[in-house]
Amino acid sequence: MKQHQYHITVQHLKDTKGQLSSYTERLAFDTGNHDDIFEIVQRLQKAGFFDDQTTKSFAVGLKLLSEVMLEHRDHPLFEEFFPQFGEFMKNLKQQVKKSS
Repeated sequence: MKQHQYHITVQHLKDTKGQLSSYTERLAFDTGNHDDIFEIVQRLQKAGFFDDQTTKSFAVGLKLLSEVMLEHRDHPLFEEFFPQFGEFMKNLKQQVKKSS
């Protein structure tokens, strides 16, 4: 399957109390996605659902989850969720079209 390739890095900055992180390492991994995540972010920014940071977080999280689900669609973990997720994605795409 042809995929766009990404390098994802997550760095813990502060805990829930606002204290600087005690973690010295970062989570970093390479992953693929059938969609261009940058294009998805741009579309969602134009739709104006959320502020810029929230839009980026939403788009990246959504696309990472959806790709795992597509690659493992037969996994029992996704059995009940997959149909609802499909409906969610249809609704999201319709909402984005309406906003454009």
